[in-house]
Amino acid sequence: MKNWTSTLSDISRQYLSEFGSLTNEQLNWKPNSTVWSIAQNLDHLIVTNESYYPVLASLKAGTYKTPFIAKIGFIVSFLGKTVLNAVQPDRKKKMKTFPTWEPTASNVNSDILNRFQNHQIELIQKIDGTKELLEKGVVISSPANKNIVYKLETAFDIIVSHEQRHLEQAKEILRQLKNNINHQNRFDILAKVL
Repeated sequence: MKNWTSTLSDISRQYLSEFGSLTNEQLNWKPNSTVWSIAQNLDHLIVTNESYYPVLASLKAGTYKTPFIAKIGFIVSFLGKTVLNAVQPDRKKKMKTFPTWEPTASNVNSDILNRFQNHQIELIQKIDGTKELLEKGVVISSPANKNIVYKLETAFDIIVSHEQRHLEQAKEILRQLKNNINHQNRFDILAKVL
């Protein structure tokens, strides 16, 4: 198996290290209404990753039905590579998420980091339990669109890259937040002087 679980553990540590000392207000801060807050990024990852859980449960139970398109190898490969390229951490290309994967709230509870940490543990356990499925080269549909098919292995690559992408996005929000705080502090100092 690839190093998905160790990478996910590392991502969890980075989220705690980067954002663990932030207040609820800071976790929910965003520079404008078109950008997700750090908390919304975390919530989005939980929502997205958990949408794969019914797929994994169905695969293990032997009840999963893949669409006909999943039998066409080059399409499976093409779609998998396309989705994986779209979620790369470099964030060169902006993309809109499927409505089903939107964050559940605009103001996320302050326990979001704990929820994310617990989610990561559960996700790692689920991935660890798929060795036989991976060996069979199982193909699944994206939980957001039945016609987007890729190998389960690619799904885990997508999940990990997607988390890394949102870590970078959350770090950018933190930089903007710190910049905003610095500007506000300068304004407050200037106001006191005047």
